[in-house]
Amino acid sequence: MTELNDSNQASLNGPCQFELLATDAETSARRGRLTTRRGVIETPVFMPVGTQGTVKGLLPEQLLELGAQVILGNTYHLYLRPGHELVQRLGGLHRFMHWDKPILTDSGGFQVFSLGDLRKIDEEGVRFQSHLDGSAHTLTPESSIAIQEALGSDIMMVFDECIPYPADRKYVVASTARSSRWAERSKQARRDPSASLFGIVQGGMDPELRRQSAEQIVSLGFDGYALGGLSVGEEAAVMYDVMDWTLPLLPVEQPRYVMGVGTPENLVEAVARGADMFDCVMPTRNARNGVMFTSTGKVSIKQARYRDDEAPVDAACGCYTCRHYSRAYLRHLYQSHEILASVLNTIHNLYYYHSLMRQMRDAIAAGTFGSFRTIFYQQRSLAGGA
Repeated sequence: MTELNDSNQASLNGPCQFELLATDAETSARRGRLTTRRGVIETPVFMPVGTQGTVKGLLPEQLLELGAQVILGNTYHLYLRPGHELVQRLGGLHRFMHWDKPILTDSGGFQVFSLGDLRKIDEEGVRFQSHLDGSAHTLTPESSIAIQEALGSDIMMVFDECIPYPADRKYVVASTARSSRWAERSKQARRDPSASLFGIVQGGMDPELRRQSAEQIVSLGFDGYALGGLSVGEEAAVMYDVMDWTLPLLPVEQPRYVMGVGTPENLVEAVARGADMFDCVMPTRNARNGVMFTSTGKVSIKQARYRDDEAPVDAACGCYTCRHYSRAYLRHLYQSHEILASVLNTIHNLYYYHSLMRQMRDAIAAGTFGSFRTIFYQQRSLAGGA
């Protein structure tokens, strides 16, 4: 572990400040601190996804108890319902959802990508049909930033085009160049100087295009940088290759955000490669589908073998669910379609994710990240894997 001098590693980039506190001697893992207008974020950090202005199944107070420092809001969904103008009139997203810590909003690019045939992309932006009622809309770099500012986002993302996998190289070249032009327009559209704006590196799974995109986005100058276009169907090895190529190209003194990632294994490997911030629906969505993340791998609580099991989901876990309920009870709730099943499962999964991030922060600070990583995989191997 290398201790860093805060005086020369703190980077004040307009509305946010990132301090690089320690680095791992064997890997590229980093321990940092991101200060925003609504509070401090200790990194590496996982951000629960609050698509509709809520992290499904939990109260804001429960999120705080679980260790959430920042949550993600969804520009596309909040624009369509209830509408960003309404949220702004009612005091902004923080007041609307009773959350006074930082909120990061995505740009809407990934959701538009997910619409498939319901959207059409050109230089101006994306024309699409609402998945709610089929109504026609247009999202541009300028309107995406305006929506995020109306919501009161603390960390905004530039509008980009998410590239599918696999994709034709000619398309990837054109799309990556367009995302760079959209990034510049997003920066020019920014009106709120107190909100951070992160750039997004695209380039598909091509090392040269990733390098070009990183150089173009960094040259524009943002408060932080993200890797987009991952978790779109590629194998984990390909994802890690993209991180290996791209993360070293991003400024050391600014936060690095890998978007839409991922499994506990993905998080450990991304941290080892120098990433600081993550979001994913996986812990909450899997919870609602009866899949629990534990120190020894995944547990599918719906399985019949847990019908009489008095043990907690994870004997090594200190969450509310594991302290009070058995696998048998959780299986009963899930089989009975009880709302409490989603609540208790989500409490456990987010507790596990936040605990994992805290353990990695502590290990980097203590200079023991390498041994932490080894033990992390040994526990899964001994239990038969995830």
